[in-house]
Amino acid sequence: MEFIEAEKILEKFVDEPSLIRHCRSVSIVMRAYALQLGEDAEEWSIAGLLHDADYEKYPDKHPDIIVSLLREKEENRIAHAISAHYTKWGQSYDTMLDKYLLAVDELTGFIIAASLMRPTKLEGMSPKSVKKKLKTKGFAAGVDRDEIYKSLEIAGLDLDTHILFIISVLQNHQSELAL
Repeated sequence: MEFIEAEKILEKFVDEPSLIRHCRSVSIVMRAYALQLGEDAEEWSIAGLLHDADYEKYPDKHPDIIVSLLREKEENRIAHAISAHYTKWGQSYDTMLDKYLLAVDELTGFIIAASLMRPTKLEGMSPKSVKKKLKTKGFAAGVDRDEIYKSLEIAGLDLDTHILFIISVLQNHQSELAL
């Protein structure tokens, strides 16, 4: 599958601007990690772009709809990564793609939410400020903090380093993501 086809799938499934931004931001961070790790940047970017594609229209069936569509297209690695992007779904983490999608998803969304509350947005944002917000239970209450910590353990990532990486990547794409 090419990225352009994945974009068409996203457009078909998602209308909500904040969900589109989330999918695009996860895609961008996944691409950056793939390039850093010598992985398939197109594949990783597509996994990020489509990981929540069915959530808006089929929240009770998420991620089964998008996973089935990807399996029909024989995109099994991407389908598995998407089926595993939440630890409570009980899937295995067999590849770096699986582990990094899990680690990038929730924390990227959280960092964007935190940046939108700051007058300078991403500029000057630090791991310390993100971790402080993580401890504030009332802020972005829908974000599962345990999921963030479990994902770091599964991917073998350091929290501060991971936060810095995500902020840096998002800063490089601020205008594209309307941040």
